[in-house]
Amino acid sequence: MPSATTVHHSGTLVIGSGLAGLFFALEVAERGPVTVLTKHRRESSNTNWAQGGISAVFSGVDSTASHVEDTLRVGAGLCDRAMVEHAVERGPALVRRLVDTYGVRLDTEGDRQGAPFVLGREGGHSHRRVVHHRDTTGAEVQRALVAAALAHPNIKLIEHYTVIDLLSWAKVDGTKGCFGVYALNNRSGQVEAFVSPVTVLATGGAGRVYRYTSNPDVATGDGVAMAYRIGAPVANLEFMQFHPTCLYHPEANTFLISEALRGEGGILRRIDGSDLMKGRHPRGSLAPRDVVAREIDAELKRSGERCVLLDMTHLDGEFLRKRFPAIHSRCLALGIDIARDPIPVVPAAHYMCGGVVIDQVGRTPIPGLMAIGEVAMSGLHGACRLASNSLLEAVVLADGAAKACADFGRAPPNKVDPWNEGAAVPSDEAVMISANWEEVRALMWNFVGIVRSNKRLERALRRITLINEEIVEYYWRFLVTRDIVELRNISLCGHLIIECARRRHESRGLHYTLDYPSTDAALAHDTLIDKSCGPQT
Repeated sequence: MPSATTVHHSGTLVIGSGLAGLFFALEVAERGPVTVLTKHRRESSNTNWAQGGISAVFSGVDSTASHVEDTLRVGAGLCDRAMVEHAVERGPALVRRLVDTYGVRLDTEGDRQGAPFVLGREGGHSHRRVVHHRDTTGAEVQRALVAAALAHPNIKLIEHYTVIDLLSWAKVDGTKGCFGVYALNNRSGQVEAFVSPVTVLATGGAGRVYRYTSNPDVATGDGVAMAYRIGAPVANLEFMQFHPTCLYHPEANTFLISEALRGEGGILRRIDGSDLMKGRHPRGSLAPRDVVAREIDAELKRSGERCVLLDMTHLDGEFLRKRFPAIHSRCLALGIDIARDPIPVVPAAHYMCGGVVIDQVGRTPIPGLMAIGEVAMSGLHGACRLASNSLLEAVVLADGAAKACADFGRAPPNKVDPWNEGAAVPSDEAVMISANWEEVRALMWNFVGIVRSNKRLERALRRITLINEEIVEYYWRFLVTRDIVELRNISLCGHLIIECARRRHESRGLHYTLDYPSTDAALAHDTLIDKSCGPQT
């Protein structure tokens, strides 16, 4: 039987505590109360793990036009030019706002007031344009925004709540809207409701769908799965970016080796010491990520080796220690002195270029529901993301959504139905969760990874369909937990990635298939899926 459900009300509800969610919350908090929910600690986000920086034009030899063209070129024909221009033009002012208003510390050329930023360069960029805080930019952004949010009287930042599903209303004509969420209090085990006229998904990516990933444990595709279940369209999920250089070490299989190392002159080498990218791309080791990841993948399959090497040993050791203190320290703790020893690296799932379909300011087609940051598909990244455009997109979308949300999604009042546990009982089959979790991640890595084929995708589809059936049965039989919520979400995200990949009969950007190795100009369009044409949940 349904039991009484605690209901919380807020002017605006934000799901996620990374750059997108916190910047949005801070910008709208002057207009009224904001609730920010996060399923783990407030620092647990993809933002916190970002090393490289934020791409924005600050150099006199650079230009907005150059940044736009670099983004479009790497995006392989699928970027929305208007969105690219919008983001690139807004970037410098928003970086300044992060620094001047919220206290983000970025490296500058000296300590004087107004000193120019130190600019890094990463793969795909034609100029130095990546502002950064050493090699821990994301952690610095997270620190500053969390501090600002905690100090703001209108922001309530609530940890350890796992959002289960979106609350929805429907008209007679079938039109749906969103007015909040059901969320599990991870500590009490009780399901509570959070009601708001505007719900903003800032839930980050889905790297944990894959066995090997640079992402933290919280990156389980929750926002994409929840939005899809309520009827929102998703798009371009076949374009999962694999970062070419994750540290290969048994004690650090999710530690990222920033692309900024290659920007400062690092060279990718085979185990025998030869230059891996020589003759493979005009920019060598600084080629776009999709190109580098495929070359590493091909080399590992050809040679049978477990990793390739990123060589920094020809650079000044003191420079490396100052420029990359976190990477240097972490590697040294594992017995690797990056000034003396090549770094063993492998590709790993890193960034979801597709997501919930939105406009330039984060509005979804569902009244009352917005999406910003990695969870969203804005059109900025196209078929492959230009390095360090992710934090740029997060702050640009958050800024736009903060300005637009007052006029979006004012849903009619709704009575919240009590959470109905039905006949559910505590689980006595936790092994099912761990077994299916591992199977989903393994099949996605093996069959829907850097290189795909029709045969691999069909095999993955058969397995994911059976797994989803088991998960749905389990979800309704047992009391809800964070583990089953995340498993339900990664399996649905995996299914959606497979479906998007099956529908793209070409190779473009991050999607490379052996059966269609060429790019087809006629297929330069987004892959859209919603519940009318995709998997049922």
